[in-house]
Amino acid sequence: MHRSRGTGRARALTFALSALFGTVLLLGTSAQAVDTSPEQRKRAGHSMGSQIREHEGGEPSAAPATTRNPSVKGMDVSGHQNWVNWRHWWNEGMRFAYVKATEGTGYTSPDFNHQYTGSYKVGMIRGAYHFALPDRSSGAAQARYFVNNGGGWSADGRTLPGALDIEYNPYGPTCYGKNRGAMRDWIRDFSDTYQRLTGRYPAIYTSTSWWNECVRADFGDTNPLWVARYNDYIGPLPHGWGFHTFWQYTSSPLDKNLFNGSYEQLRRLARG
Repeated sequence: MHRSRGTGRARALTFALSALFGTVLLLGTSAQAVDTSPEQRKRAGHSMGSQIREHEGGEPSAAPATTRNPSVKGMDVSGHQNWVNWRHWWNEGMRFAYVKATEGTGYTSPDFNHQYTGSYKVGMIRGAYHFALPDRSSGAAQARYFVNNGGGWSADGRTLPGALDIEYNPYGPTCYGKNRGAMRDWIRDFSDTYQRLTGRYPAIYTSTSWWNECVRADFGDTNPLWVARYNDYIGPLPHGWGFHTFWQYTSSPLDKNLFNGSYEQLRRLARG
């Protein structure tokens, strides 16, 4: 009888452990499918241009050469910066900021709220951006997720339209396994959904090389261009745009940008 009870207990323990292990595996699989596992959340905090820097490189040795046209200094941040000394950067001449809000449909930046609020409080005109993962879910789904997690817009003169960060795939094939037509349709789906939800078309952040390889479509009539080129000059623009609105020219010591216009023009962009 004693041996029988021991055998029963061992079987019960084996069954419990098997059930627990199976549950862990199931939960891990489900979390991976929706990009919400702790490990995925740690990896998902890609900053704007991180993949462009990895694939294209380049850094200016000094501030870029400016044209005769006026320009306004700005910056963009993500969870990689954590707490930002906004007063310092204001004193350095920064007048606008973009803050990472979301990635795909399963990641929200844990630092978004304090970064978004901090830039506003110091006096900057600020906006939010979304890191696209076009192979994970539809453009409409990611636009809704973005708007629902900080990426909206208001006509207060201090809020820029949201930005779609679309660049090299950090997880797999360069063009996310899509041909140009499919990528164009995905971006249009995101852009049109964002416009329906907010009344504004999002800015599109990209590099000339990636865009021309993976998209090569015309969005210049609706979407402001935010081009990344880490050099002293801006170079050729992506297909479909005749001019740029923002230029990210360096990531040292953080991402710095220039608005292609005067401060009043920047405020008009914010007001819509």
